[in-house]
Amino acid sequence: MIELFECDIKTENRQSSKGNQLKWLNKNIWYKADYTGYEGLSEYIVSRLLQKSSLHEREYVLYDTEQIKYRYVKYRGCRSQNFLPNGWSLITLERLFQMVRGQSLSKCMFQIEDYENRVQFLVDQIVRITGLEYFGQYLCKLMTIDAFFLNEDRHFHNIAVLMDETKTFHYCPFFDHGASLLSDTTLDYPMEMDIYELMQNVSAKTFASDFDIQLETVESLYGQQFTFRFSKKDIEKLLEQENFYSEEIKNRVFDILMEQCRKYKYLFL
Repeated sequence: MIELFECDIKTENRQSSKGNQLKWLNKNIWYKADYTGYEGLSEYIVSRLLQKSSLHEREYVLYDTEQIKYRYVKYRGCRSQNFLPNGWSLITLERLFQMVRGQSLSKCMFQIEDYENRVQFLVDQIVRITGLEYFGQYLCKLMTIDAFFLNEDRHFHNIAVLMDETKTFHYCPFFDHGASLLSDTTLDYPMEMDIYELMQNVSAKTFASDFDIQLETVESLYGQQFTFRFSKKDIEKLLEQENFYSEEIKNRVFDILMEQCRKYKYLFL
């Protein structure tokens, strides 16, 4: 357990549609407290399963679960190493577009009816602004992760690029998976409800409300960008090694992942 203090707490402008989790930065490690359910467990599971994929280790942030004490209250949550080098900035796509074009990226994109044209507009704009010529492939990887793990809160305030001291842009590692795996047990996905029914009702937020439409659209433009190589035993081991969440929650996460493995079996070697 880590005890954190007022001097460590951070507030951010990257607000989720479901509010902001408590966040702290202490000794170059970020800590986040659960807000609506088991976000910390989701961050841990998603990132650890990305380790068992064809992605390079620098393409994603690794998370571990943590118990956090703050102002006499104990929270479950997660921790991760600060991936931002000194002097660099993290700029969300929404903020970047506002800075350069003076408009809302979300509003501009959703005025376009065709999904493929939405994606092309988004990618073209970001490439022009940043010079990151493979942003389409990057977006495809992110949409694959979000579809597989059912991240319901991937909007343009938590997709970002990095900018160094020379104003050169870089790809941001994939982060912020807390809204995955039906983690919101307080508002939308109560523990007592059937997960298979709930899974049918999860909506995406990036450029369509359907995860499969999002994934099919980016794959049609940029092709499949990576594969998984984890097994049922790998999931069981990760859940067994975790120390803070209940068996009921872990069993639910396991069942969700097994269903997604079945649904997206083409993503496995």
